[in-house]
Amino acid sequence: MANFGAPSSVPAKYRESKRLFYEWNPSVTLMRTNAEENRQMGEIFARKANAAKGPVAFLIPLRGVSMLDGDDQPFCDRAADQAMFDVIRQNLRPGIPFVEVDRNINDPEFAAKAVESIIQLIQQAKRTDGTH
Repeated sequence: MANFGAPSSVPAKYRESKRLFYEWNPSVTLMRTNAEENRQMGEIFARKANAAKGPVAFLIPLRGVSMLDGDDQPFCDRAADQAMFDVIRQNLRPGIPFVEVDRNINDPEFAAKAVESIIQLIQQAKRTDGTH
């Protein structure tokens, strides 16, 4: 999603289009990104991961990247999510883990997998730089 301030801060080009908005509070207006925007973000994420000097991995929440993107929620658009995930996977250099988790990013099971993944990355970094 794209974040804006109050509803009046949303640029006219988006307000006048048939975009999906959610007013989180009076100071935060969210706009659901579409598949093309997600593909562009996926390219950026993959490029940045490929340039990383240390260990990096992707943990992909298949049931939504936010509370609003969860099953049956206002921003739920699995095709748009998948557009980003596919581009990331297709553009990653070999050796970067890409792990799909059949959970929402806010689910406790996803959090547990994230902790497990970060511990592995920290251990990998320590082995690489020679510290213990």
